[in-house]
Amino acid sequence: MEHFARWIVKRRKLILVLAVLLLIPSVFGALGTYINYDILTYLPKDLDSMIGETYLEDDFNMASVSMITVENMSTPDTLKLKSDLEGVEGVQKVMWTSDFIDVTTPKEMLPSDIQKFFYNDSGATMLIVQFDAPSADARTMNAQKQIKNILNKDCFIGGMSAILEDTKSLINKEMPLYILCAVGASLLILFLSLKETIVPLIFMLGMLFPIVYNFGTNIFLGQISYITEALATVLQLGVTMDFSIFLLHRYEEEKRTAASDEDAMVAAIKKTFSSITGSSLTTIAGFLAMCTMQLTLGEDIGVVMAKGVLLGVICTITVLPSLIMTFRRAIEKHTHRTFIPKLKRTSNFVVKHRVPILIAFIIIFIPFFIAQSKTSVYYTIFDALPQDLPGIAGTNLKEDFDMTTSHFIIVDDTLSEKSLSDLSDELSGVDGIHQVLSYEKFVGGAIPEMFIPDDVRDIFEAGGHKMILANSSYKSGSDEQNNQLSEMIDIVKKYDPNGVITGEGAMTKDLIEVADVDFNNVNITSIIVVFVIIAIVFRSASVPVLLVAAIESAIMINLGIPYFTGTTLPFITSIVIGTIQLGATVDYAILMTTRFREERNAGHTAKEAAQIAVEQCSQSILTSGLTFFAATFSVSLVSRMELIGVLCKLISRGALISMAVILLVLPALLVITEPILRKTTFHWLKKPEITEKKA
Repeated sequence: MEHFARWIVKRRKLILVLAVLLLIPSVFGALGTYINYDILTYLPKDLDSMIGETYLEDDFNMASVSMITVENMSTPDTLKLKSDLEGVEGVQKVMWTSDFIDVTTPKEMLPSDIQKFFYNDSGATMLIVQFDAPSADARTMNAQKQIKNILNKDCFIGGMSAILEDTKSLINKEMPLYILCAVGASLLILFLSLKETIVPLIFMLGMLFPIVYNFGTNIFLGQISYITEALATVLQLGVTMDFSIFLLHRYEEEKRTAASDEDAMVAAIKKTFSSITGSSLTTIAGFLAMCTMQLTLGEDIGVVMAKGVLLGVICTITVLPSLIMTFRRAIEKHTHRTFIPKLKRTSNFVVKHRVPILIAFIIIFIPFFIAQSKTSVYYTIFDALPQDLPGIAGTNLKEDFDMTTSHFIIVDDTLSEKSLSDLSDELSGVDGIHQVLSYEKFVGGAIPEMFIPDDVRDIFEAGGHKMILANSSYKSGSDEQNNQLSEMIDIVKKYDPNGVITGEGAMTKDLIEVADVDFNNVNITSIIVVFVIIAIVFRSASVPVLLVAAIESAIMINLGIPYFTGTTLPFITSIVIGTIQLGATVDYAILMTTRFREERNAGHTAKEAAQIAVEQCSQSILTSGLTFFAATFSVSLVSRMELIGVLCKLISRGALISMAVILLVLPALLVITEPILRKTTFHWLKKPEITEKKA
C-alpha cells in the first residue's frame, strides 16, 4: 500500500488530468441513462397484475392511456379536438362516442354503461387517448407535452401517463435545487467545523468526481428510477464526506512527525485506507441489502448507492490527496477559528453518569420501540405528489364519471359469450363497482352488431384474450379496494383459472403485499451483513451485537416519531430508511469503538479510554453527522415531492439520533460491557498484561 500511496503523491498531476478526462464520458453516460418515473414497473414480473400489463401492452396496444375530460364544448369542437389529438406523434388512437355511433345519433342509443363511461351528469364528456409506448416511455412523455399545449382551459388530462409526465417535469425542475441546497448546507457545516478556509471547497470539488462517475456508470444498468436520481447525489455527498474528513485529519496529524508534506500524505493515505475499509464495507453491504427486495426499486437504489460509496473510497485515496497536495500552500495560508468543539465536558459527563444515561435511554426507547410498529403507511404513489399538478387534478375528475379506479380484467378468448356475460354480471354485483364494459355490452345493446365498427371489437378482443373494463368508486390502496379486488379475483378465477386483473388498483394491492415482505427481508439482511462484517473486522462476537444494537435503537426511535406526530409515511420510506441509516451511521460507531480499543491498548482504564474516545472522535462524528443532516434536511425543506421530502427528513433526523446515541449511549455501553468485550474478542487487548487500573 505504501508504494501505491507514494505513487499517488508523486503522480498527483497525472491523476488529476486523468480524473478530469474521465468526467467527459461520465457526463455523456449520465445524459444517456434512462430515468424511469413509474414505480409500479418495479413490481415482480410474475405477478398477475404485471402479466396483465404485458397483455395490455402487447395484445391490446393499451400500454398507456390518458383520459381527457371536456367541459362546455360543442360536438364539432370536440371532434376537432379529437382530430388534433390523433395527429400527435406517439398517440395511437383517441376514442369517443363518434367511434361507436354517428354523432347525429342521440347518445341515448348507447348502452347505459357506455353512456355513463363517456358522459357524466353535468354534461361533461371524456375522450380516451391510447399511446404507442408505455406510460413512462420518452415518446409518451413527449406526446403528453404536446397534448397539454393543444388543450384549452375547459379540458383536463388525467391518468397514469399524465401524472408521470408531471412528475418528470417537477423532478427536472427541482433537481438543481436539491443539489444547490445540499452543497450549500454541507459547505456551511464544513466551514464551521474545519479551520482551513478553502478545504470545504476542495472537499466539494473532490466529491464532484465520484458523484459524476456514479451517474455516468448508471448507463450500464440500463435505467434508474427518478427516486434514485433525486436522492443519489445528496446521499452520496452525506455518506462519503466522512472519508474526506478522516483523510484531512490524518494528514494534519502525520505532518507533526513526518519529514515532509509528501511523507505525511503517504502515511495519511495508508492509514485512511485501512480505517475506512471496514466502515465503507458496512455502508456498501447495507445498501446492497436492498437488492433482496422483490420490488426491484430497492435493487435500483442499492446498487447505485453501493457503487457511489465504492467510487467515493477510490476517489478519497486518489483524487482528494492530489487536490490537497496541489493546493496545500493555499490551505495552510487561509485559516479561521472553528465553531464545532471537542466535547470534553460531555465526555466527562457520559463516563461519570454512564449508568443513569443507560437507564434513561432504555426508558425513552421503550415507547418508541412500540410506536415504530404502529406508524401508519400509505401505498398510493400519487398521494406523494403535489395535488395541484395538472395530471392529478385531471385524474381526480374521473370520480365525476364514477371511475375513481379502473380495473382491466383479461381472460382467454375461448370463454363463451354466456360465460363472459355471466362474469360481467357477477363483477357488476361487487360492492363499489359502478360500470362494467365489454364487447358484449355493445352486442347486447340497442346497436346491431353489423353496425359496430371493427375498432370496437379490437378494443375488447385481441391476441387470444378478451378484456372487461370495470370502474370502481374506491381509491387505490384503500382497504375497501383491496377487499373488492380479492372478491373480483375469486370471481375471475372461477370462470378462467388463468384470468388476471390489472390496472393501478391491482398493482397497488400487489405492491402492498410485496412491501410487507420486503420490509422484513431488507431489515434482516442488512443487520446480518453488517453484523458479519463488523465481526470480521473486530474479530469479535460481542462488538457487532453492541454496535448494531446501538444503531438499530436509533432507527427505531426515528421510525417511532411519526406515530406520535400523527404522520403517515410513504411505504418506500419505511422499507429503505432503516438500511440507509444503518449503513450511513454505523461508521460513527466503528470509529468510536476503534478509538476506545486503541486507548485501552495504550494502557488507559475503560473509563479513561471512553472519555478520550468521545473527546477525540466528537469533532469527526459531529462534522460528518451534521453534514449528512444538513445535506438531507435542506432538500426536505424545498422538495414538493412528498416522497423525496419525507425520506430526506427521516434520513436527516436519523443522522442526528444516531449521532446522539453514539456520543452519549455507546461510550457508556463500552465501559460497562468492556469485560465481556475482552473475553469475546480475539486480541481485544494486544498486550495481555494490560489490566484495569483502579480509578
